[in-house]
Amino acid sequence: MKLKEITDCLESFAPLAYQESYDNAGLICGNKNMEITSGLICLDSTEEVIDEAIANGCNLVIAHHPIVFSGLKKFNGNNYVERVIIKAIQNNIAIYAAHTNLDNVHNGVNAKIAEKLGLINCKVLAPSKGATLKKLVTYCPEDKAEEIRIALFKVGAGHIANYDECSFTSSGIGTFRAGEGANPYVGEQGKQHQENEVRIETIYPAHSESELIKALCAAHPYEEVAYDLFPITNINYRVGAGIIGELDAEMNEMDFLKNIKKVMKAEGIRYTALRDKKIKRVAVCGGAGSFLLADAIKNEADIFITADFKYHQFFDAENRIIIADIGHYESEQYTNELFYEILRKKFNTFALLISKINTNPIKYL
Repeated sequence: MKLKEITDCLESFAPLAYQESYDNAGLICGNKNMEITSGLICLDSTEEVIDEAIANGCNLVIAHHPIVFSGLKKFNGNNYVERVIIKAIQNNIAIYAAHTNLDNVHNGVNAKIAEKLGLINCKVLAPSKGATLKKLVTYCPEDKAEEIRIALFKVGAGHIANYDECSFTSSGIGTFRAGEGANPYVGEQGKQHQENEVRIETIYPAHSESELIKALCAAHPYEEVAYDLFPITNINYRVGAGIIGELDAEMNEMDFLKNIKKVMKAEGIRYTALRDKKIKRVAVCGGAGSFLLADAIKNEADIFITADFKYHQFFDAENRIIIADIGHYESEQYTNELFYEILRKKFNTFALLISKINTNPIKYL
């Protein structure tokens, strides 16, 4: 199997366009045309994990955290990042990472945490605003409208929150005159033609624009396809940071904290003062999520489960919410299962292993 088939599968689930500006998700080393025999899934592509891949005959490592975040100027093996890259290249092992792009899709890392905790009625905690969505307007003969709509929907157009195949169609009269060298679908060269047409409008993810236009032109009967592309600032409820959901039945605060500790296999939980209230609404964010505290409070979460809170940030709870810091590794450990499910659904015979290495650099006494 070509590496490109695997990366295309992962990026159709978690597009690289959804990663944060500081991130370095994608193919870290390797050639997309190389033949992949088997893959090893991990949270961190450490030296020990590369050794594990070599021992198991895997020539692809799929990690959540990119081993390289910034440019490397020298490859002397002076630190673990350089050593990992050198060893991977020497052993013809490709390294791929899906990080904040996998965090930011609605069914990604945070959804997996929510699933483990049994949350229902989940939605993105802080939906994306700005440049993730665009709008397409096109015109076509009435008898081709359904065919074109279906073609657009197949490549991801028409998704609005929990609805898909969303579009709007209106009727009108289109005019054109075919010039010399044209091969019009209807009408004649040199004569103005009027045609009953429909206007189709639909929303689409900005990152899929080239694929969308390709599908539109393939399905459209006209030699020259008329379409307009508009940037929009709508909130994208399918993309963003964190997840908020509800417990099927409310729980006592300490009972829920103990359940988190058990389910998330946490050595310990740092948490703020209990509020003597039942836990019902739960906000989660894998990894460092302190930037979402205000969103968790705004969404009336009873508790916010995440990692990497600094000392003074715990004061910001101000008895309006419980902060439960379970540890960075602990909050993202089930990402391995998510990778496995994504790839196994598409490639059910591909040799795929989950790393047995615990790469958590933090130890507890």
